[in-house]
Amino acid sequence: MLLLSLVVMLLQLGRGSCTLPFYNGFYYDHVMNDKANGNGNGNGNVQFNGAKLVVETPDTPIFTSRGANVTLPCHYRYESKLETPRKIRVKWSKLRDDNTKDYDVLVAAGMKHRSFGDFKGRAYLQQEGKQEVSLVVVDLRLQDYGKYRCEVIDGLEDESSIVELELRGIVFPYQPPHGRYKLNFHEAKKVCEEQDAVIASFEQLFKSWEEGLDWCNAGWLQDGTVQYPITLPREPCGGRTLAPGLRSYGVRHKNLHHFDVFCFSSAPKGKVYYLTHPAKLTLEEAKQACQDDGAEIAKVGQLYVAWKLFNLDRCESGWLADGSIRYPIAFPRPNCGPLEPGIRSLGFPKKGKFGVFCYKLS
Repeated sequence: MLLLSLVVMLLQLGRGSCTLPFYNGFYYDHVMNDKANGNGNGNGNVQFNGAKLVVETPDTPIFTSRGANVTLPCHYRYESKLETPRKIRVKWSKLRDDNTKDYDVLVAAGMKHRSFGDFKGRAYLQQEGKQEVSLVVVDLRLQDYGKYRCEVIDGLEDESSIVELELRGIVFPYQPPHGRYKLNFHEAKKVCEEQDAVIASFEQLFKSWEEGLDWCNAGWLQDGTVQYPITLPREPCGGRTLAPGLRSYGVRHKNLHHFDVFCFSSAPKGKVYYLTHPAKLTLEEAKQACQDDGAEIAKVGQLYVAWKLFNLDRCESGWLADGSIRYPIAFPRPNCGPLEPGIRSLGFPKKGKFGVFCYKLS
């Protein structure tokens, strides 16, 4: 009998307790039902007087460059007129290439907002227009490219939309000095960063293939897959019978498997130039010569961007920071390599004297 009484008492306590619902990172203390406010439908579902929340962002990507400021537009509206204004919460997040949990960028409620991680102090909410909740990001970095989610939360209703941010730049294949297929995924990310770049996304590689990139060595991408672009099918590169496109090895083990890497870089804040010098230089002499000129020796990503975006053209080879010898040809001509524009590479010589490409901040 005592046990039965205890069970009855626990059931009554359970009915009388009220647990606040947790939704999208917020607790709500205004649980509504048909007896409390007349807005329910008798089945526990909440109705907002037929006013459906709609969130809208541009269908086309927003293009800009590294170092710029950008606004990612986002507006919300209701499909029918509201009787009274409602308080909303806004959350901006960045989607990850590997489809894991979104990266928090900014949350806002009323006049208060908070930014997170690398976006701290760089991300702001713009509410100049009616029902506008646009995201402003200043001093864009290479890793800021990608897809962003604009999420508006109205009570228990939640709607979102995606906007894509693209940086103008270039994808380039990279192989380290110690040879082909020597990089696991983590090493690949690091070497791209060392060359003033980031590891490229699938979308960036695909776009480069559409623009004519053809490379027969497989490389890591940001999503952990290994792929390579082929515009001219041939036997060593998947065979002649395969159509042009991206050849994929799929997702590979990030620690155990080793490949090259595709890097992406955008417009730097400085200028790359070939240093006029009375004599050819060793690598150490080249580094010092750039410093004496108020600059630093250029990195591979900086040379690619200068060639692609600013038509840097020099038919003389020079040292770069990674110890490679390269030169950019924007306007092909005799005695300057192949008939196509591109960056010519002479590899990683262990000795010898050459010119040098320097990089100076504007």
